[in-house]
Amino acid sequence: MKRNSLAPIMGINRLRIGTDGKGITTLVAFYGCPLKCSYCLNPQCHRALSDVTYFRPDEVYDVVAKDELYYLNTGGGVTFGGGEPLLYPHFIGDVLNLGAKKWNVTIETSLNVPYNNIDYLLPFINEMIVDIKDIDPLIYESYTQSSNAVVVENLKRLAIVGFVNHVVIRIPFIDGYNTLDDIYKSKHFIEDIGYSNFDIFQYKTRVKL
Repeated sequence: MKRNSLAPIMGINRLRIGTDGKGITTLVAFYGCPLKCSYCLNPQCHRALSDVTYFRPDEVYDVVAKDELYYLNTGGGVTFGGGEPLLYPHFIGDVLNLGAKKWNVTIETSLNVPYNNIDYLLPFINEMIVDIKDIDPLIYESYTQSSNAVVVENLKRLAIVGFVNHVVIRIPFIDGYNTLDDIYKSKHFIEDIGYSNFDIFQYKTRVKL
């Protein structure tokens, strides 16, 4: 275990209900993201990593573990978000290896990361919430300034290993970028891969970055 590893942590928010997975959860949010979304929900995640606070795994675990009684009584646990938590799979594994076996573990991700990062954490994860943006590559690139080819490939690989029932696919309506027709095209495409749990909603897009 790499207990001397460090990761840039944007915040550790305790006692959250109904927003980050089942039951009462603690959200651990990381700095850093591969996307440059026009309407970023957490723009602070793009701060220069030389100017942020770094934590050791045991420091994160000590905060999260304070609410273990709530997790066990509500089916909750810890949610790793950001930013993009799957940029730090070994750090997350180190946190969970300190004693999180009975917690529900959720990852909130864009899935735009190397598959090895995902595969490493699959033994630890109970649920993954994937913000897919839009499956159309032109819409996705227009909004995120990135390709979604890796995202699609990762969805297919997760289906192959039988993880689809543990994934919630979030497909947002993004004003100025996609339409309801685009959303349902995305949904049908992803259903054909094997997914069935969707969260379709609208971004609140007050400020464009």
